Amino acid sequence: MKSRQTKHLLLFALIAVLLGVTAQLGFGDAWVSQYTFASAPSVKPDTSPKPAAPQGTQEPDSVMQPKPVELSNRIAEYHIDVQLQEDTHMLLGVQTITWTNPGKQQVSELYFHLYPNAFQSMNSTFMRESGGQLRNDKATEASIGYMRILSLETTEGASLLPRLHYVQPDDGNTNDLTLAKLRLPYSVAPGTSTTLKMKFEVKLPEVFARMGYSGNFVMAGQWFPKLCVYEQVGTRGRTTEGWNVHQYHGNSEFYSDFGIYSVKINVPTSYKVAATGFQTKPTVIASGRKTYQFYADDVHDFAWSASPDFIYAEEPFSSEGVPGVRIKLYLDPLHAKFKDRYMHAAKSALAKYAQWYGSYPYSTLSIVVPPKGGNGAGGMEYPTLVTSFAAENDKPGYDLERTVVHEIGHQYWYGMVASNEFEEAWLDEGFTSYSEDKVMESEYGVEPNLPVEASYMTDPAPLKQLSWSYHNNNNYAENVYMRAKLVLFGIEKQVGAPTMRKIMRTYFQKYKFKHPSTADFQHIVEKVTKTKWTDYFSSFVYGNQMADYSVESIHLQPVKQNGSTQYESTVLIRKQGGSFGPVTIVFQFADGTTMPKVWDGQEAHIQYKIVHASPLVYAVVDPKNANMLDNKHINNFMKAELPEKTRTRWNIGVTKVLEGIFSALAW
Repeated sequence: MKSRQTKHLLLFALIAVLLGVTAQLGFGDAWVSQYTFASAPSVKPDTSPKPAAPQGTQEPDSVMQPKPVELSNRIAEYHIDVQLQEDTHMLLGVQTITWTNPGKQQVSELYFHLYPNAFQSMNSTFMRESGGQLRNDKATEASIGYMRILSLETTEGASLLPRLHYVQPDDGNTNDLTLAKLRLPYSVAPGTSTTLKMKFEVKLPEVFARMGYSGNFVMAGQWFPKLCVYEQVGTRGRTTEGWNVHQYHGNSEFYSDFGIYSVKINVPTSYKVAATGFQTKPTVIASGRKTYQFYADDVHDFAWSASPDFIYAEEPFSSEGVPGVRIKLYLDPLHAKFKDRYMHAAKSALAKYAQWYGSYPYSTLSIVVPPKGGNGAGGMEYPTLVTSFAAENDKPGYDLERTVVHEIGHQYWYGMVASNEFEEAWLDEGFTSYSEDKVMESEYGVEPNLPVEASYMTDPAPLKQLSWSYHNNNNYAENVYMRAKLVLFGIEKQVGAPTMRKIMRTYFQKYKFKHPSTADFQHIVEKVTKTKWTDYFSSFVYGNQMADYSVESIHLQPVKQNGSTQYESTVLIRKQGGSFGPVTIVFQFADGTTMPKVWDGQEAHIQYKIVHASPLVYAVVDPKNANMLDNKHINNFMKAELPEKTRTRWNIGVTKVLEGIFSALAW
């Protein structure tokens, strides 16, 4: 047995050496290019010697290799060249898009998201709904931006631009130009592809709502014409295939199909660039400018950020489920001293999510720290790239770690599971908030105060609804982040932490790269627990209920039994919302007796009649706050009151007893 293991180890060592040699000779990257760049020329690495770069000051000029495994269906393929014009805050882009029809019907229309047009005027749907404010970020007079399609052609050079029309399927707002429909001159048969060439320009706004500039810092999020999702039968419960199309709304985030991205980014020489994916060749410097080339596959978006002020740091990281990742930090100078904290948070999050849910399949993870004044770009997620909050605070508390942990959590629920954030945002934000709390407790000992968080729920609303159907951004955030998280903790409370982890892992493993729905998650919960959860989901996910149990009333009166005075307590407990499961009720009597009861909580109310030797002092429902969905703890407790005549007699007796105790203690 040992001999055979030794032979295997020697064989693996020989293979590793050979792979290392081929990589040094450049064969590895040539093979990767042939495998992944279906319609692009092979990417050949520059093998000329480069001076060593000190860590923390300059990005390494190195070529990385993706794994030769297709994880998604790769519906779309983008090849983009973009140039940053830093003086005018413009992006000039050229892109070639190849779209493969995943359905079973002919398709003669394509739909594109043109997100920067949300900032064209206050009359766009996004600005009307948000009022020019998102979270704590406000648009300025300079937060004006747009996207213009300059040309749109077939590969043969035929112009399709006259066929492109703006559409507003959600609200009919003709001033909204964030969604466009292209009527093709031909149909795309199932399983076949069409390729288009486009030129476009983007005016970046002063940073607001996830994109723009702040000084010489640039955040390019949702910056290119992006295809919508063509959903097949069965995806998210669809009975007919077709496009999922929505405008850019004040509350909504994004939904896209998986694909391949090859992107060249041209910036001034002094700039460093962080981007989705990894560099496929060293940067090229010419005429005072620098060109980066990035590649990513099995992702549904591509974002990048640039600044001459970034302090760069990089560390490799491996753990269970993380076979090898280069964690890259692009720090604002004000937060350079927190490098180790950012790195530790990233490693902790990656390790825990991979251990709990499944492997992180990408080779890089980049973290961008925006500068002071750039928080409009902060706290956001993109495939393999996240942003922390801006470097506003010189003494950040755990918010630094929490933000990094949260955004990396999105790599799973937004990045790989890829829920529809237009229509089911809770499947991303709620799941990420739940996962974030788990990491913060596990790694930093910071436990969530769920009863307090539940008390913030002043306007509960259904989780399964269009993002823009919520009353406002606060109502949206209150529900899809906080209430959604509480719903998940509520499931965990009833099934136990190990079973809940199995639920989350099973859901992730089954639906990664597949765009699941709320019904898909419910199916997993029921499959793992072998129990129907219809009532729970109807009340708390599809409905707007909380699980509020109250002590409605207490009636107390003395009664004669066997010649002695007893006290009869009649206590009414009422369920004000949905059922959470068994509820603990505690009755406390004046003689120190504590009497616990357990109610199944299924009926609308229950009444208890208890006869005891001393009066009831109080009754309390859920004394340990085990009900995560109770948002009105004030009605959990009620003090008992004796009838006036009896109460006076009893109080005099208690007073005399207390006087005797204090007299004894005085000496």
